[in-house]
Parts: sequence; structure tokens; C-alpha cells
Amino acid sequence: MKAHVNTTLLLHFSPYKYKFSFLLSLHCITNSSNSSLHYLGCVHSSLHFLSNNKMSSYSHHTTGSGSRTARRTFEFGRTHVVRPKGKHQATIVWLHGLGDNGSSWSQLLESLPLPNIKWICPTAPTRPVALLGGFPCTAWFDVGELSEDGPDDWEGLDASAAHIANLLSTEPADVKVGIGGFSMGSAISVYSATCWALGRYGNGNSYSINLRAVVGLSGWLPGSRNLRNKIEGSHEAARRAASLPILLSHGNCDDVVPCKYGEKSANSLSVAGFRQLTFKSFDGLGHYTVPREMDEVCNWLTGRLGLEGSRA
Repeated sequence: MKAHVNTTLLLHFSPYKYKFSFLLSLHCITNSSNSSLHYLGCVHSSLHFLSNNKMSSYSHHTTGSGSRTARRTFEFGRTHVVRPKGKHQATIVWLHGLGDNGSSWSQLLESLPLPNIKWICPTAPTRPVALLGGFPCTAWFDVGELSEDGPDDWEGLDASAAHIANLLSTEPADVKVGIGGFSMGSAISVYSATCWALGRYGNGNSYSINLRAVVGLSGWLPGSRNLRNKIEGSHEAARRAASLPILLSHGNCDDVVPCKYGEKSANSLSVAGFRQLTFKSFDGLGHYTVPREMDEVCNWLTGRLGLEGSRA
């Protein structure tokens, strides 16, 4: 009996802070007798160089807010905070990708020339992931496939979006708030944007955070099928959607979340009425970020949020 093994490496490297994180997944072993798929293993490794004087951390848990009788409880991991070096003008929650954690991104974000931004970097719950054959790792929601026709984990999406909103709920009234993320973190970011426009989560509960900017790198949009009808069905939702700045960025050599998903997400948002949407594609970029992409993020945030003392 011969088995076939497919190996996938999800890699993120930042030259800013000597940070190297990877999720090595050995999955899809095919048995010739029953053609079943089994997940073999997952190795997550990180080299972290932290600056203790600029960061703090804490942890939190929440319960899924869906309408089911038996709701899941999600235990979120440690949250890392990068304090602003200058006047505090904005706070952005930044969300990592599948299998990563908040600590690794906090190092890169601290090095950016955005002294007026406070960065909050939470860590997703550890949960079984269908895409990995049920193997548990950090994930903002469960995902089985990247498809407009695939089922969406609404309870997981809403729980993570609510956790992020809770992190932003105590920020000062004069501080602009936003959400950004990479890969699966990008998916939660743009899902939160749709919740803000509609004024509610997928389960109908009220969404009360006043988002001012959303950034998504190498991601996709969950729940895109009926978005246009939902937005067009409410004048207030249409007004909100038209006013929210969104930046989506994707590498055209991404073989983990192909660029076509970023393009489809941008199109779905645009058609639904998100008129202040910018989509950038980067030649030769795979499923990771590079300085030129982060430069684009810095310039966009500076302009959209009207930040002082930042590189324009």
C-alpha cells in the first residue's frame, strides 16, 4: 500500500526585526484502498526578539454568540500591545494568520514608522481546523476550503469579531480605531468591516465599534454571497459601507491563498457599495509580506487616518 504525502509550508519572514515564523503542515496522505485523507502533523516554530519596554500582554476568553442552544466557548490566547511612541491618535487591532500568534506580528509592527498608532495583537484560540484534517492550531474560525460555496463558520467568525470589538471598546473617544490582518487575520478584518456596515454580527447582535480603517493582506472575504443584498437593503448600511476606507493587498505569486481570492473579495466589497476600497497586487510576492508592501500600508494609514509625525 503506497501513500502520497503533500507538504505545505506557510512562511512569513520580516527583515525589519529578524522574525521568522512558519507553519509546516504535512497533510493529505492518500490511502490507495479507501482514498481517505488524513492529517499527519503540524510544526509551528518562531524565533522572537521582543522589546519589553514597549509591549504588554494579557489573555481573555469568550463564548460564541450564536443562536444555538449549545454554544462553544473560545479561549483566546495572549494579547500583545505595542504602545505608541508619540501622540496616541489611532489604535489598530492586528490579526495573525493560521497557526501563528500575536507576538510574532507585534515585533514587525513596532518597527514601522507609525509612532502615533497603538497596536493590539491578540492570539486566536487553538481549535481543530477542517482544512488541516481536524488538527488543532490557532485559528480565528474553522475553515474547510476557500470557496464562495463553502460553509462559513458563523459562530467562530462572530466570536472572533466580537473579541476584537471588545479590545477596541475601551479606547479613548478621540482615538481612531481600525482592524488589520494577514491571511486568516485579513478574513476576520474584512468580515468585521461588513459587520460594521450592517451594524450587526452575523447572528444579529449589535456591532457598536466605529471603525475608521480596515487593512487586509493576502486574505479573503467570508460570507460574500449575500453581502450585496444585505447592504442594499438598508440605507444606513449603504451609507456606512460607502464611508469606510479599506486597503486590500495580495501577492500575485501567492500559492496558499491565491491572488484571485483577494481580487474576488475586492470586487464583492466594491459591488456591495464599499466605495473607498483600494486593492494592490504585488508582482512576485507569495504568501508573506515584504517591506514594499508594509510601506504601502504605512502610507495608506497615514493618509487615511490623518496621522501626525508619520512618514507620508
